[in-house]
Amino acid sequence: MAELHILKYPDSLLQKVSDEVTEIDQEVTAFINDLVETMRGSTCVGIAAPQVGRLQRIIVVDVTPKNPGHGELVLINPEITARSGKRKGREGCLSIPGFIANIKRSKKIELSALDRHGKPVEIEARGFEAVALQHEIDHLDGTLFLDHITDMKRDLLRRETVTD
Repeated sequence: MAELHILKYPDSLLQKVSDEVTEIDQEVTAFINDLVETMRGSTCVGIAAPQVGRLQRIIVVDVTPKNPGHGELVLINPEITARSGKRKGREGCLSIPGFIANIKRSKKIELSALDRHGKPVEIEARGFEAVALQHEIDHLDGTLFLDHITDMKRDLLRRETVTD
């Protein structure tokens, strides 16, 4: 297993839509193990395959260090099937280091996916875990949390990124 390189904004791969995983073979399993190790080696609670340059619909989330949840979730082809409630909270991202913004998300979500072994799973998540799952699923659709903030704040971040 190896920790993978995290792509940083404004890398164009971060804004591309990921492909569905059609087969969970040894190569995909090895990648999932590396993705898990990369998340564990960071300060984050989630990571998506596009953040390491791989356009496949795979995410890993574990909010346990910060909040109770389902533990470590490896989800393949996750799809949000229901949303309810609204909340606003601070979010950051490994791919946009040093930038935090208040983002509106659903308080509760339901999703369907495959687990790391290809078995179908249904998950109901609330609070911080629901936010983390939404954040990572956004990555699979080429959406960054920046896309949820005002144009002025996004423009300021772009200027800071260009001058650094």
